[in-house]
Amino acid sequence: MTSMGLPDPANGTQWRQKCSPTGKKGDIQGEVPKADSCPSQQKSAERMSGDMDKPLISHQLFDSNPNLTEIPSQAQTMGILGSGDFARSLATRLVSSGFGVVVGSRNPKRTAGLFPAAAQVTIQAEAVSTPEIIFVAMYREHYSTLCSLSDLLVGKILVDVSNSTEQEHLQRRESNAEHLASLFPTCTVVKAFNVISAWTLQAGPRDGNKQVLISGDQQEAKHKVSEIARAMGFNPVDMGSLASAREIEAIPLRLLPEWKIPIILALGLFICFYTYNFIRDVLHPYIQEHKNRFYKLPVSVVNTTLPCVAYVMLSLVYLPGVLAAILQLHRGTKYHQFPDWLDHWLQHRKQIGLISFFCASLHAVYSFCLPLRRSHRYQIINDAVKQVLANKSNIWNEEEVWRLEIYVSLGILALGILSLLAITSLPSISNSLNWREFSFVQSTLGFLALVITTFHTLTYGWTRAFEESRYKFYLPPTFTLTLLVPCVVILAKGLFLLPCLRCRLARIRRGWEKETTVKFVLPTDYPHTEKTSHV
Repeated sequence: MTSMGLPDPANGTQWRQKCSPTGKKGDIQGEVPKADSCPSQQKSAERMSGDMDKPLISHQLFDSNPNLTEIPSQAQTMGILGSGDFARSLATRLVSSGFGVVVGSRNPKRTAGLFPAAAQVTIQAEAVSTPEIIFVAMYREHYSTLCSLSDLLVGKILVDVSNSTEQEHLQRRESNAEHLASLFPTCTVVKAFNVISAWTLQAGPRDGNKQVLISGDQQEAKHKVSEIARAMGFNPVDMGSLASAREIEAIPLRLLPEWKIPIILALGLFICFYTYNFIRDVLHPYIQEHKNRFYKLPVSVVNTTLPCVAYVMLSLVYLPGVLAAILQLHRGTKYHQFPDWLDHWLQHRKQIGLISFFCASLHAVYSFCLPLRRSHRYQIINDAVKQVLANKSNIWNEEEVWRLEIYVSLGILALGILSLLAITSLPSISNSLNWREFSFVQSTLGFLALVITTFHTLTYGWTRAFEESRYKFYLPPTFTLTLLVPCVVILAKGLFLLPCLRCRLARIRRGWEKETTVKFVLPTDYPHTEKTSHV
């Protein structure tokens, strides 16, 4: 974000005196210099900037938003140390939120044209002299260059917005914010805004994450930073003391942490089913009848594998709920913690369901593309030639026609319900639903999708599972293997509808416990010394 080496303070002060209409040093809360006050200096700075200093922020944003070119009267001024992309985006967001901004740069001449006109760019010493809150938008290795400002930073609130690479995070036991606090013990360091991207700062919280995670040892300092975050349109979240800064800095380094297990599970199922379909539909005929069907690998085998993965993944969304209900019925209470594996399984149901919808959507696309293949056209021509040679005028099969019609119709219904489940899982949609509506869509309609998908699979199979194999070794069709887990889930759900199990499970979930007694000790002069009440 910043270049190495400190500038000559005299040069920075001299430049600022030339551009300031008043000619006063350190006057950062007064009148802001106009864009046309020093045209010669600005043109010189633009020539010096070069292509590598092209700002991330478009100049059209400044021209279209009047808030970026004029500071309101009596605006609270914020300091920023750094001139990188994040510092520019932060300055833009602060100015548009009504704050005054003074930026400290080691080369103010070079970076002045990269910031909004309302943001004052000067040397670092002058930038930290007046503001109470200063954003440190620099890499950790550049913190030591600020040691010369320690006297000016006494009593200031330093907001550390930096992040580390994954390798740096693993090598260092101390967070960037803690390291900054150790360098400036007379300052109050607050960790914040590191989980917000530069693009989110530019576009506003409507297009990105709205949460700003904040940690620090002083509650008053965290409260001030939280108020700034709210004024910028974000939602501050207090994460505790500064010791939690390491955990906050690890968040941007994570790559889909909640999706890792579901993706691995889906890939494992895909590899298993694809291998089985390859052996059954390609390799087996090649060995037994010397038929070359390897052309099926890119489309046909994939299209046979995808619905199997989608079907099993959908059943795995509702299987942990069945296991949890069985455990509660067995224990007779809801206050015993589930095993860790079941708890993690329950927490990943959303991701598993979305992967199931993704595989089902790909299966639909592949199915529509099947007639486009050249091999399919050859097969149609071969069947027509065989019909002519056999002197058959009509090969209409009423049973096959009805089977395919029902199969396609059920598949469309299942995909439609899965689409509804996927849409309601989006935060913007789920936040508009109350708990009963969300539960109805995710639980009732989701289970209905599982039932419809089961009938979709059964109509596809029809009587094929019981047909005698032409080959020496019988390999059951793939769809028969996928029916095991879904049928268990459907059967268990049906058993839970029985009044004896349904009422007992409802009582347990309302707080009832099996064989629990509450004992009340009464005075000694009471006729009965003890009384037992069964809850």
